[in-house]
Amino acid sequence: YAKENRVVFMGNSITEGWVNSDPDFFTKNNFIGRGISGQTTPQMLLRFRQDVIDLNPVAVVILAGTNDIAGNTGPMTTAQIFDNMVSMVELSEANGIVPIISSILPAAKYPWKPEVDSVGPILELNTMLKYYCEGKGLVYLDYFSEMVDDVNGLPKTLSYDGVHPTDEGYQVMEPLALTAINEALKD
Repeated sequence: YAKENRVVFMGNSITEGWVNSDPDFFTKNNFIGRGISGQTTPQMLLRFRQDVIDLNPVAVVILAGTNDIAGNTGPMTTAQIFDNMVSMVELSEANGIVPIISSILPAAKYPWKPEVDSVGPILELNTMLKYYCEGKGLVYLDYFSEMVDDVNGLPKTLSYDGVHPTDEGYQVMEPLALTAINEALKD
């Protein structure tokens, strides 16, 4: 099949909220949002064929993992989350789709799971993902470094609850995403 000149954004509520915050960013760039609120990486893997592969995109931007750390579908280790991300990369590559792995966004606390340590696992998983991308020659889309505050969270200007971006937060993310996609698709 010839590839459609489109890019799928695979994710959770952060991706879903992005489409609502700035629909023009998606339509004008031929981007398709496939974010489902609250989802974890095993849930994304289950729908990866219908929501990514079947749309025949040139690339996929994967933003996942924060709900896993929060324990939305039960306890998950960083190794388990990482393995699910690797599976999404391998599914992409097997189907001729260029995968772009995003850092997990900073979160000092999960409002719905305040007892969970978010900072340690987010830093650990982002480090694992970054080295994995470097080792495989993939583009690592680092939102974390551009958005993090002094307590490893999201500043109030960029997030309304410490987890989900405001419109201003998405404005920070958009040029980073465009740069990463251009980098990943250049010959």
